[in-house]
Amino acid sequence: MLAIFDCDGVLVDSEPIANASFSAALAAQGLHWSIEETMRRLLGRSLKSCVEIVEAELGRTLPDDFLEKMQAVTYGNFRDAPLQPIDGVKDAVLALQAAGVETCVASSGAPEKMRFTLGLTGLWDLFGGRIFSSSQVPRGKPFPDLFLHAALSLDVQPFDCIVIEDSVAGVQAGRAAGMRVLAYAGAPYADRVGLAAAGGELFDAMKLLPGLVLR
Repeated sequence: MLAIFDCDGVLVDSEPIANASFSAALAAQGLHWSIEETMRRLLGRSLKSCVEIVEAELGRTLPDDFLEKMQAVTYGNFRDAPLQPIDGVKDAVLALQAAGVETCVASSGAPEKMRFTLGLTGLWDLFGGRIFSSSQVPRGKPFPDLFLHAALSLDVQPFDCIVIEDSVAGVQAGRAAGMRVLAYAGAPYADRVGLAAAGGELFDAMKLLPGLVLR
């Protein structure tokens, strides 16, 4: 069995910080989305997909250095906060590994971002290099490409995979890949209705995860 973890919002509590940075960067471009609206529209998607959505809303392209500048601010905010792991997730991952469950990460984030956030929170070494990014596949979430790529890379059949997600796009991707999806809904911003409608099995605390996976 393979447990495939999303990164942002599942392993690291980065979504409020990252979306506050994104919201501020968009405001500077004349698009005044609140942090909540930014999350609703963009949560779980790759930066490439986010840029396409924003540019369609603006009716023009963003400056060439938009992402570079926004990411620099975001990384600084991660350090200053400082960024924390999701409560209980390290123990949950270790419990699954002790039970013989293989684990990996498959995220819309870029590899360098995951190295930074997982390293900052002490989670990077848990996964032994089994880290996959949407930059490695043609289509990001909500398409199944990333989760199928992770399963294929680790020689595991999709029906023997369980995805742990917190975004509607991520749940849709996991279900499209033919995988069972556990939807973490413990964050205040969780779209419980959307996650359930997409086919996710909701749970509210990471301490429950090993039991749900091994059920």
